[in-house]
Amino acid sequence: MTSKKLLLYTIAGILFTSVTGTLAHFVYDWSGQNVLAGFFTPVSESTWEHMKLLFFPMLLYGFFTMFCLHQDFPCISHAYPLGILAGTFAIPVLFYTYSGILGANYTVIDILIFYISVIFAFTVVYLKTKSCESGDADEREKRFLPWLAILLLAACFIVFTIAPPSLGIFQVG
Repeated sequence: MTSKKLLLYTIAGILFTSVTGTLAHFVYDWSGQNVLAGFFTPVSESTWEHMKLLFFPMLLYGFFTMFCLHQDFPCISHAYPLGILAGTFAIPVLFYTYSGILGANYTVIDILIFYISVIFAFTVVYLKTKSCESGDADEREKRFLPWLAILLLAACFIVFTIAPPSLGIFQVG
């Protein structure tokens, strides 16, 4: 039953993140371009800003899932940051790979990349949760590192919303 429970939460997470991420695409404009909304949702059409579409909804759902499932799956708190990071960074990797090969980008493919990245992220969480062992103290200490990366990336989303660097990933078009 516990594996089935994890699978149900995984499918629900894919749906939640897909729907919430899709709606998040419009929140900044719907909010009258509220600065606070812009920290968590895209403020432009740059690749960097679109990484927020997966990152924040999945992080929110991850906290909910970890609260609900940590008794049955003690390694889920290590699996979620790994999945979030994998899915978030899959977006620019897939985007720049296909657009580099084709020499152009297409909205339909861009949208599909988001959904593929969400599925990939939750697959990482599911597989890591199922295969993970509680481990010794040294191993548990290393599990802090992905959460540190999550905090750093969240801070970067906020800082780079205010002052984006002059790099391609932050540019529109």
